[in-house]
Amino acid sequence: MEPDTSTDTSGHTALLIIDMINRFDFEGAEALLPKAREAAKVIADLRQEAVKRGHPVIYVNDNFGEWHSERSRLVAQALDGGEEIARLLEPARDDYFVIKPQFSGFYATNLPVLLPKLGVTRLVLTGVATDICVLFTAADAHMREYGLWVPSDAVAAESDERSRWALGIMEHAMSACTDPAGDRDTKHWPLPRSG
Repeated sequence: MEPDTSTDTSGHTALLIIDMINRFDFEGAEALLPKAREAAKVIADLRQEAVKRGHPVIYVNDNFGEWHSERSRLVAQALDGGEEIARLLEPARDDYFVIKPQFSGFYATNLPVLLPKLGVTRLVLTGVATDICVLFTAADAHMREYGLWVPSDAVAAESDERSRWALGIMEHAMSACTDPAGDRDTKHWPLPRSG
């Protein structure tokens, strides 16, 4: 059952989980994986809080070059790959799942239609990689005037330097809050609008 967001202003924030349903079997995954595992623990807590507050949870996931793929197949492949992240963050039946063909969650997907339908004006961006898909999604969200929180402990890149660089861009050029989830009181989930 979808939460009623028509009168609950807290429903205007959505949690996006980017590329975490993943076998992590690509070039560079060895460096990324330990950081992604740490981020996954934070994301699991954020997901639990989002569900408790009635916020939509939206998985935005790469198709990993499998153009005939869909949600159940991508999830099954990640679970079969044996990576604990997929088990920890396995989507619930009521969660939304958007498959993207490129870096941004907005490019050639139904996300630009889904978010207004849900009444969303603020996004919490989490996942991998901070300096690629999270950054590109944040840029497209900023251009669409979404308020952004990118918790620095809920994203990961191959190196801490690349992650800090991308978070700096999101904070300074996109007005994103990058406070770690652990430092932010959950009462602030309804983030201020951008701009």
